[in-house]
Amino acid sequence: MGIRSYMYDNKSAKHFLHWLIMHPVRTRPRWYIRFFQFLYIKRGRHSVIYHSARRDIVPFRRCVIGARSVIESFSVLNNAVGDMLIGDDTRVGIGSTIIGPVVMGNKVNIAQHVLISGINHNYEDIHLPIADQGIRTSQVDIADNVWIGANAVILPGISIGTHAVVGAGSVVTKDVEPYTVVAGNPARPIKIWDFEQQQWKKYEAAES
Repeated sequence: MGIRSYMYDNKSAKHFLHWLIMHPVRTRPRWYIRFFQFLYIKRGRHSVIYHSARRDIVPFRRCVIGARSVIESFSVLNNAVGDMLIGDDTRVGIGSTIIGPVVMGNKVNIAQHVLISGINHNYEDIHLPIADQGIRTSQVDIADNVWIGANAVILPGISIGTHAVVGAGSVVTKDVEPYTVVAGNPARPIKIWDFEQQQWKKYEAAES
């Protein structure tokens, strides 16, 4: 029996290993784990992670940051419950939070204070505190060449298509089609690219 199989089958050993890696109160990797992040965060050439960015990155999940991608100051990266894959030439703006599982393409532009989260808290059992009911995950997929405006929120399980735009302050609760501009709370389509006329049109006009 291999070590991986043993850890998977033995709950006590699994919990102990998790305790060694994650601080139970701070819910982030312990300092001696963070010390070795340079070994298990896979970074492309010329990628930048500013020193003030919080890296809650664990070794048992994937974290890939593509070439020439930038994680701005005071951002938070968290892959504790799901992989985080960021493509090339992508920028995560100041104070934004990315919580896996998230897969992001190339040339994605994320503005300031954006939340992209692949997790949600369970709450259904009214006899248990919500904090004790655990979480569920659903991967967020963001295609190439997407622009997400400041203070937007992208909920778990959302897919955003190529060259889509999410307006500032939007809360995205449904998938966003490629070449579409959405805005509002909840976010709704307001513009769409007309390939025949080669121009952006109001969404209602495009549907008529």
